[in-house]
Amino acid sequence: MSELINLALRRNIFYPTAKIYSNSPAGFFDYGPIGLKIKNNIVEFWRKEFVEANNGLEIDGCQILPKAVFEASGHVANFADSVVKCKKCGVFFKGDKLLSDSGIDTKEQINPEEIDKLIKDKNIACPKCKSKNFEPSFKFNIMFGVNVGIDNKQPAFLRGEACQTIYLDFLRIYKNSRQSLPLVIGQIGKAFRNEIAPKNALIRTREFTQMDIQVFFNPKKQEKFDYNPDAKIPVLLINDKKEHLTPLKELINKKIVKSKVEACYLEKYYNFLLKLGYKETSLRFKYTPEDERPFYAQACWDCETYVDDLEWIEITGIHSRTDHDLSVHQKHSQTSLEIVEDGEKFLPHVFEVSIGTDRLLYTLLSDSLETLNEKNLLKLNESIMPYHMGIFPLVNKDDIDKLSLKLFEDLHRKYKVIYDDKGSIGKRYARIDEIGVRYAITVDYQTKEDNTVTIRDSWTTKQIRLNIKELADFFNKKLAH
Repeated sequence: MSELINLALRRNIFYPTAKIYSNSPAGFFDYGPIGLKIKNNIVEFWRKEFVEANNGLEIDGCQILPKAVFEASGHVANFADSVVKCKKCGVFFKGDKLLSDSGIDTKEQINPEEIDKLIKDKNIACPKCKSKNFEPSFKFNIMFGVNVGIDNKQPAFLRGEACQTIYLDFLRIYKNSRQSLPLVIGQIGKAFRNEIAPKNALIRTREFTQMDIQVFFNPKKQEKFDYNPDAKIPVLLINDKKEHLTPLKELINKKIVKSKVEACYLEKYYNFLLKLGYKETSLRFKYTPEDERPFYAQACWDCETYVDDLEWIEITGIHSRTDHDLSVHQKHSQTSLEIVEDGEKFLPHVFEVSIGTDRLLYTLLSDSLETLNEKNLLKLNESIMPYHMGIFPLVNKDDIDKLSLKLFEDLHRKYKVIYDDKGSIGKRYARIDEIGVRYAITVDYQTKEDNTVTIRDSWTTKQIRLNIKELADFFNKKLAH
C-alpha cells in the first residue's frame, strides 16, 4: 500500500488536498493529470458498458438537495455511525471498527449500548494510547448540512450518495424519453460523508465520486434480463470462510439469487471488472443475509477486492431495492410517481449497481502494480491506461526533435500519446512504466537514415525496430480501440 501511495504522489496520480496548509482536514484528495486521465477512462468504460450498451440514459443531478428529500430517504434519521471516544487521548473511533480490529465480528448497524457492553466485556484498549477508559458510545450523523439563502431558513444537505436525484427525476425522464421499462438511468457525481476517521488514501474519504445505475423495471416482467446460467462468479456465502466460483444456475436453484435482473447484473458486473483488468483471484461477491439487509432490500451483495495490507475492501453495492425509494418520495412529496404500462398502473422496482469510483481506481491500481527487473510496473489494460504510448526523441538536436514532433502529430490523432524529451531514455522509460503506459517509441539517429524507430513494450521490456510507415498497422493489431 505504501508503495502505491508513494508512486501516486511521485507521478501526479492523486495526493491530499491543500497540503501546503498545515491545518488542512483529512479525507480530501485531488487527482493530478495522470490520475484524472485514468479516472476519466474508467468512467468512459463504465458509461459504455452500463449505460450506452443498455440504451440507458444519464443525468447530472445536484449535489445539494433540500432536507425534505433526506428526511424521506431516511438519511436524516439513520445515516449515522456509532462513535467511541477515548477519555485519555480524546481520539474518536467508529464503534464497529474498534471491535472488528480487536477480533470481534459484529453487524454493521450495531447500536451504542451493544458496543459499550462489548468494550467492557472484552476489555478493549484504545489503539492510540492503550487506555481502557472510554466515554459512552453515541450515534453521529455523517451528512454534511448546509443552509441555502441569505436568511438560512432553507436547510439542505450535501448528498451522502448519488442516487437520490435519479429517483426524484425518474418520472420526468420516463415520460420524456419515450422508452418503456426496463429503463436504465445512470449518474456519475460527487457525494459527501463526514467520516469519523478517514484513512487509507482513497479508500475512506469525505468527498468521493460514485458511478450509479438504477434499473427501473416491472418485477412481473423480467424476460429482457439475459444471463448465462453456466456463468461462474466468485461468491462468499453465509458461514463460508472463502469465496467459491459458483454457477449462476446453482445460486438460482438454491434461491440465493431470486430474480433474472439480479442474475443478469451479477454476471454483467463481474465481467466488467475483469475487462477493467482485475485479477480473478482478487474479486468476490459477498452475500448479505436477510437479517442484515435494509428492510426494503430483496437482494444485497457487496463486491469486494483484495488489497495487500487492507485485505478485502468493498468497492460496489448491488441491491434490489423493490419500490421503496419511489414509494417514500411519492408519500413525502405527495406527488404520484406511478406509471402505466400494458394497462397496469404501478410503481416500478429498482435494481442498483453503485460503484465507489475512487475505491475502484485505487484497488485497480493496487491490483495492477507489479515489479519487473526490481522496478515498478503499472500494468493497466488498454481501456484505462492514461496514454497508449510515449514518443521520446533521443536528443533535442540534429532534427531528431523535429522528426519526433512530426510523429507525435501523426499518431495523436488516433491514439492517446504523450511526448517527453527530458532526461535520459532510461528515466523516461521508468516514468511511463510507473504510470501505466505500455509502449515507448524512441526516435534516434538511425531514424534519419532509414525512417525506423525503436518500440519498447513495458510489459516485457522487449524492443523491436519498425519503419514509421508500419506503425499504424502495428498498433491497430495491438490496440483494440
